[in-house]
Amino acid sequence: MALNDEIARRRTFAIISHPDAGKTTLTEKLLLFGGAIHVAGAVKSNKIKKTATSDWMEIEKQRGISVATSVMGFNYGDYKINILDTPGHQDFAEDTYRTLTAVDSVIIVVDVAKGVERQTRKLMEVCRMRRTPVIIFVNKLDREGRDPFDILDELESELKIKVRPLSWPINIGEKFKGVYNIYENSLDLFTPDKQRVSERVEIDSVDDERVDEAVGETDAAKLREDLELIEGVYPEFNEQEYLDGTVAPVFFGSALNTFGVKELLDCFVKIAPSPRPIQAEEREVRPEEEGFSGFVFKIHANMDPNHRSCIAFVKICSGKFERNFPYRHVRSGKNLKFAAPTAFMAQKKSIVDEAYPGDIVGIPDTGNFKIGDTLTSGELLHFKGLPSFSPEMFKYIENADPMKSKQLDKGIQQLMDEGVAQLFTNQFNGRRIIGTVGQLQFEVIQYRLEHEYGAQCRWEPISLYKACWIESDDAEALAAFKKRKYQYMAVDREGRDVFLADSNYVLQMAQSDFPKIRFHFSSEF
Repeated sequence: MALNDEIARRRTFAIISHPDAGKTTLTEKLLLFGGAIHVAGAVKSNKIKKTATSDWMEIEKQRGISVATSVMGFNYGDYKINILDTPGHQDFAEDTYRTLTAVDSVIIVVDVAKGVERQTRKLMEVCRMRRTPVIIFVNKLDREGRDPFDILDELESELKIKVRPLSWPINIGEKFKGVYNIYENSLDLFTPDKQRVSERVEIDSVDDERVDEAVGETDAAKLREDLELIEGVYPEFNEQEYLDGTVAPVFFGSALNTFGVKELLDCFVKIAPSPRPIQAEEREVRPEEEGFSGFVFKIHANMDPNHRSCIAFVKICSGKFERNFPYRHVRSGKNLKFAAPTAFMAQKKSIVDEAYPGDIVGIPDTGNFKIGDTLTSGELLHFKGLPSFSPEMFKYIENADPMKSKQLDKGIQQLMDEGVAQLFTNQFNGRRIIGTVGQLQFEVIQYRLEHEYGAQCRWEPISLYKACWIESDDAEALAAFKKRKYQYMAVDREGRDVFLADSNYVLQMAQSDFPKIRFHFSSEF
């Protein structure tokens, strides 16, 4: 198949939402339709012993939440689909922000009872900034929730995007009977079943008598009334506006009951964009170019606990990636060959001989890679926009078992490579400080150090307000600042100077007292 045909059949997207909206459950059902799994797992369930495919880390199974982005690729009809299931919890937002740099479109999952929540708004801002096309899936219609029209109004006002329903529910909660598919003009009846797909009634239009037979006259009349209102209020769906990121199509369903998911998937593969051009610092890179290019957007330690290996996730931007071919690692200037590049199905991996733009390839990492690194056929390219934010929570990390200091050092090193937290070394007392954006990260780090590296750590409190990177063109001013603030100076893993301010007041005073110093609150990797 020619390069252009391969690009045209790729769909790479992320599923994002607030925690508990049903994101991982939706991912499972999409995999079920793609034939990638045969029994959908549950995120939280006493009856279903199989856990979700994308939540494969031990801590995810215990907590019932996703703490790391997982990648799953499968074929659906003529399309090759790459799903990135992201963590919804705000403590893991940084992982999600980075993932959004590697996808061409997004599906946002919204709980019909809770509506739009804070984390969803933040994620939408990132999509808007990057003009990423968005489809919204309103989930859990088999439970009592809000009126669908109210939900549409809230989506428009909270997410600041125009919406257009492409399916419409017939009642919700206990009276939920099914969904009318506006996009394909068909009726799908609901039967609660977590593994089986519900039945479809073939109809010519919503005025067909079979609609009355299927859902009853009262509900059929209400459905026709609602659809008339939709046609009157919302302009006709325009595919180009969706691709420009100005209109979000909306689907309704119940992911847990495998309902409304196929309608979403069928429409998604038709309208979602194939891989798009990406802006590098030097120029715009188009997917159909001959030369290969890609960037590392995530590093994960211990995908396979037996081998203690790190894997760098590379998003392919242009050209064709081939196994055992030498590619240039732009940051180091070295040429590297990859004997065992892998494609993912969450934790399960299979070796790939070739991959195309839009695909995510896993490359075994022995310490060569950092987040944001570029690989090319030879050209010097740098992809931008992989931010690391200034952490807001800090703790000293201490070794709780002196016999295991090697394991602890290796564990800290590899977990910091993932970019989920940041390590600073205090220059005053030499102690190591971990900075994160959320409290839950400390628990995850402690748990993973113990269970994946056999090392035990303990946390000790430190009162800090913010860490900021500092630099100056005036060497004397920089030396004077570091001397004055000696107790509050640290270095990050790159050896860059970091100022640890213990209050907002101290930070503001430092900024006004030292005008020649530049303070940065995000480090571009």
